[in-house]
Amino acid sequence: MENTGNNNQNLIIREAELADVPVLLALIKELAVYEKLSEQVITNEEAIQKTLFGEKAYAEALIAIWKGQPVGMVIFFHNYSTFLGKPGFYIEDLYVKEQFRGLGIGKELLLKCVQLARERDCGRMEWLVLNWNPARKFYEKLGAYPLNEWTVYRLNREAIDKLL
Repeated sequence: MENTGNNNQNLIIREAELADVPVLLALIKELAVYEKLSEQVITNEEAIQKTLFGEKAYAEALIAIWKGQPVGMVIFFHNYSTFLGKPGFYIEDLYVKEQFRGLGIGKELLLKCVQLARERDCGRMEWLVLNWNPARKFYEKLGAYPLNEWTVYRLNREAIDKLL
């Protein structure tokens, strides 16, 4: 799945490989700083290796390479829509290093996900965006829209453990 249909010869988008685990971890940590959530990052290379490249991979990742340098990523997995009877495509994280924004890299990462969702016959694509994140305008310009009638609920690990 190398490169995209993009016209920029400086950009390659490819599937992440096991050797990319340190790069993915560094990008995850940068994303957490950007989102002001760094204190929540507890993952490490071993966890990423196990969950993305282990016997049972729970998610997939793409890496954006600009002029030979990794500058962005998208991590995604499939969910399921009972109403549509089809898989869904859920983007967990899409991140481009700050100094490389505005070059179309984020758009190409998203379009690669759109291409994969279409190829895999997904009924929809979804992702969460922090309310203050200016990327919301970018997503809306592409035709994405916020779901205001739904509220996200979460059980963290502590709550899960208390229930059992």
